[in-house]
Amino acid sequence: MEFEVIYKEYWSKIFRLCMGYVNDYNLAQDMAQDTFIKVWQHLPAFRNEANISTWIFRIATNNCLRQLERQQRIVSTELPVDLPEEEVVDIEPQIRILYKSIAELPEIDRIIISLELEDVRQSDIAQIVGLSESNIRVKIHRIKALLTKKIKEYGK
Repeated sequence: MEFEVIYKEYWSKIFRLCMGYVNDYNLAQDMAQDTFIKVWQHLPAFRNEANISTWIFRIATNNCLRQLERQQRIVSTELPVDLPEEEVVDIEPQIRILYKSIAELPEIDRIIISLELEDVRQSDIAQIVGLSESNIRVKIHRIKALLTKKIKEYGK
């Protein structure tokens, strides 16, 4: 598969995944771009042992986890968690609430729900995060219930 095709097909999905992790539009763009740099660099070595989507999401997940580790080392007041209102042009308020709610989840739950929202098969999610498929189903159900509750609370 050619890199350009991969990039066009997966850019928005990877960006939304990154957004779910960091809830920062510019940082999410940088993280998505870093993901595709790694995809481009390692594409010749891809052996088709897994789906290309699983491989790409795994790279993105690793990037996101590394970014979270870096952020934890930096004083939290130095990096804004919420976007300044003037920087948000194309993200609707409900979507921002969703991203804010996802960003408040534990790391593993963030990746699971972000992948679920991208319509990644649950068997692939299980492979990406290293959990059983049945565990993924249970976690998705619980995460959705928690997010629904959080979103209703923000709506009040």
